[in-house]
Amino acid sequence: MSMRLDKYLSNMGVGTRREVKKLIQYGKVMVNKEVVKTIDYKVAEDKDHVMVYGKTIGYAVNVYMMLNKPAGCITATQDTKDKTVLDLVNHKRKKDLFPIGRLDKDTEGLLILTNDGQLAHRLLSPKKHVPKVYYARIKGCVTLADCKLFLVGVTLDDGYKTMPAKLEILSAGEASEVYITIHEGKFHQVKRMFEAVDKEVVYLKRIQMGGLSLDSNLKLGGYRELREDEVQALETF
Repeated sequence: MSMRLDKYLSNMGVGTRREVKKLIQYGKVMVNKEVVKTIDYKVAEDKDHVMVYGKTIGYAVNVYMMLNKPAGCITATQDTKDKTVLDLVNHKRKKDLFPIGRLDKDTEGLLILTNDGQLAHRLLSPKKHVPKVYYARIKGCVTLADCKLFLVGVTLDDGYKTMPAKLEILSAGEASEVYITIHEGKFHQVKRMFEAVDKEVVYLKRIQMGGLSLDSNLKLGGYRELREDEVQALETF
């Protein structure tokens, strides 16, 4: 498969189409160790060796990033009112990225950003039942009875009965701490599940999606590209 040289370079974040055209015309670009000044020169992404100012520009078709989403920003690519998760990212392929799924505005934690539509489809498919693990602080005393109810599914305010969910109590009292694992992604699902047992979620953070866990060293608002083994862990679903 081949593409125009200017498109190749702009896709890899070297610059805008206009900027990379100037680089090509000024002789700053080499393909297979030869200077190329033709803008529409065709390069094979998987075979040709492209360099700009002596630096190799390898072609990566897909980008995978982990973001530790803070509260206060929305899961969207753009918005005229609120800060989006992509506003937190400074990356050469930023314009290609989109979030897989969504986290509520006030929810923190693991969010995957990518340009891989096939992976997004697999992870979000209702048929896949990809597990998502959350840490939550709850107003009210979470009990073993709640755990048993969640394990068979609870009925939400609109009459929908959820799939079985695993509820693990970390501490219980007037304020409780739990881990909850769900296999679907209904609107405000975790919050509505606890409302169904007369309790309130006061803090929610996603810590795992599929085989990928949130990097504990990643600060709120921080992000990094996924390692190959982490991408493979996601692709098993």
